Amino acid sequence: MIHRRPHVTHDVFNQAHPLTGHDVSADAALMEGVAREGAGWATGELRRLGLLAGSEQAQDWGRLANEHPPVLRTHDRYGRRIDEVEFHPAWHELMTVAVDNGMHATPWSSARPGAHVARAAKFYVWSQVEAGHGCPISMTYASIAALRHSPALAADWEPLLAARSYDFGLRPPLGKRGVLAGMAMTEKQGGSDVRAGTTRAEPQGDGSYVLTGHKWFNSAPMCDVFLVLAQAPGGLSCFLLPRVLPDGTRNAVHLMRLKDKLGNRSNASAEVEYHGATAWLVGEEGRGLRTILEMVNMTRLDCVIGSAAGMRYGVTQAVHHSRNRGAFGRKLADQPLMRNVLADLALESEAATVLMTRLAGATDRAIAGDQAEAALRRTALAVSKYWVCKRAPVHAAEALECLGGNGYVEESQMPRLFRESPLNGIWEGSGNVAALDVLRALGREPEAQEAFFAEVALAAGADRHLDAATDRLRKSLDDTTDFEIRARRVAEDMALVLQGSLLVRLAPAAVADAFCVSRLSGDAGRAFGTLPTGLDLDVLVERASF
Repeated sequence: MIHRRPHVTHDVFNQAHPLTGHDVSADAALMEGVAREGAGWATGELRRLGLLAGSEQAQDWGRLANEHPPVLRTHDRYGRRIDEVEFHPAWHELMTVAVDNGMHATPWSSARPGAHVARAAKFYVWSQVEAGHGCPISMTYASIAALRHSPALAADWEPLLAARSYDFGLRPPLGKRGVLAGMAMTEKQGGSDVRAGTTRAEPQGDGSYVLTGHKWFNSAPMCDVFLVLAQAPGGLSCFLLPRVLPDGTRNAVHLMRLKDKLGNRSNASAEVEYHGATAWLVGEEGRGLRTILEMVNMTRLDCVIGSAAGMRYGVTQAVHHSRNRGAFGRKLADQPLMRNVLADLALESEAATVLMTRLAGATDRAIAGDQAEAALRRTALAVSKYWVCKRAPVHAAEALECLGGNGYVEESQMPRLFRESPLNGIWEGSGNVAALDVLRALGREPEAQEAFFAEVALAAGADRHLDAATDRLRKSLDDTTDFEIRARRVAEDMALVLQGSLLVRLAPAAVADAFCVSRLSGDAGRAFGTLPTGLDLDVLVERASF
């Protein structure tokens, strides 16, 4: 009998191994920005977090939290309302790391310069593991900015919001080791037009209010406490509404259903109804929008950070795959056209990261009382929210394409990145809202425009393309004809000029040159991978590599 060796058909070769066991914080643009913006003292913490973020264990947490999304339990087995959201254990692991590392409200309790920058960097690193759980973390961080309009409430709640203890479950909040905050502004008839809200708030004799109405989007309904907009006798007002009242009874907050979302699937977003729910006024009656906008502006910063983190994750995966897969006799990363694509993706990612760290630094100094930084932040945050979040989906699509069919299957995690990518452009004001906010800041606060151009002027004379773009921008802002219809173009131009200025001053010359010639002079196509010849693409790709 002749024995033949069976044909081997399942040897796996010419495939990249999963990228794990690396330090996610080993990101030149990030770490340079952290040091520059006053948080170099956090380098050790970031390195430890980065190693955890790059571990196979943490990557599995992110996968499992999305494969097993939250489940709403409206009633217990006996028919009593409980309105609880049940999560997979992986979600709680992600949340525990985030809270233990102070990515929520901890910076507010620190007087150390750079505390908010360090927190932003951690949020950027850990978001690359899984983005959905960043929602309650971000809102808890942002809630204190609004809550401080009522010092008495802040005195009770701020220590719990800032505590590094993830203590989930519905119990009397003031008796917990730590609490998390959510937000409920929008209603089905209004959306971004929150002044159209119909939820009513009736004052009681003991200083509390009773809320009756609904909310179309209640972000992170499993949180302990929420900032809510409702119509009080004095007009639209902001309220603090806990899920569990001080006496241990459940507040009259009914979770109607969880949203079936495009992405962000690990996180719960709900439609809720208030059936005489108890709440307390934050700030003054009639000034609710102004009060809650303090919170919105902080979450907008996290929208920029989250989008920058997504870009970094996408380009990292694209470079890793391209360096480990061959075609036509060479590695993909060594093919000239793929090299152009990877460099272009890396350039967009680095520009977003440098802008993000600068905004975090401005936030830190504005909170400490620096009026010039506060003025810069008013325009820079709005233009960044518009532009960086707009770039995320097209960046994710191109990064996914670099992996080809491997990127189109769920195991690669690239579809999850792609589904998540539009979210930050919608949350806390969609593109039109952010662009119009830019015009509003320019019109109402001349000092904000002055601060913006003072920042840009720090790079004056260093690059002719930047100088020409700055001149064009000044002329565009001087002419207010059809200003509203041009709002998106204005926001885009401001963002690009600001990014160009930062890169010229702070990044390697190869990075700055590529950005200015392609983004400011227009010497590139409309898709990624159309950078002109003559640029040092190797520097761009190397800075995006592990």
